[in-house]
Amino acid sequence: MRLRVRFQKLGKVRWTSHRDVARMWERACRRIQLPLAYTGGFSPRPKLSFGLALPTGAESLAEYLDLEVASDAVVDIDGLPARLSPALPAGVDVAAVAAVDPKAPSLQEDVVSCEWRLGVAPGGDLPVVVDLAALVDRALASSSLLVERERKGRLSVDDVRPAILALSAEATAGGEPELEALLATRPRALRPQELLRALGPDLEAPRVCRTHQWIERDGLREEPLAVAPHAVGARAQ
Repeated sequence: MRLRVRFQKLGKVRWTSHRDVARMWERACRRIQLPLAYTGGFSPRPKLSFGLALPTGAESLAEYLDLEVASDAVVDIDGLPARLSPALPAGVDVAAVAAVDPKAPSLQEDVVSCEWRLGVAPGGDLPVVVDLAALVDRALASSSLLVERERKGRLSVDDVRPAILALSAEATAGGEPELEALLATRPRALRPQELLRALGPDLEAPRVCRTHQWIERDGLREEPLAVAPHAVGARAQ
């Protein structure tokens, strides 16, 4: 049986790397004695499959994990969120768990875009006040936005404009400027820091949060595992 877990990652735990998050989940499953399926070979590993990696230092309200339970196991799926959350570090909370079709595409194959909220601040020699709306309007009006990116030790210059699906300048309740962005993940995911470089080379984002990941079904956009609004946002430290 294949289970999909939706969880959030808030607070200090945002500095935990993707690899450490994987270890964290393995320990949590052992603590609650969840009967996972294992790979074969000389070094069996629990069958856990994560979605798109979250940049270290970023928070998220919508992270996903697929795990495979042993074929002969009986699991109370509805009770898993309440069992898993206390077994995880503060700031990592399980919002929902559901069974999914074992033949469904992997999360990395299925997610087509991610929604982000970025708290923006000027860096370098930029003035204290930045006209964020003007930068957004200029970017959306551009036919191309070239950004230098590194992958596997190699630098390339890519046009990232097609990956900006939606972008707006907003403000927090305290009046601090922020961006809301919908960024494509194909053919190569556009990262929040790369978006900032496309807008202005001296922009910084002291706060980054992934708020949604989206898949497509029959031409409609939906979440890999939806939750009620009240289930999002808790226990951040």
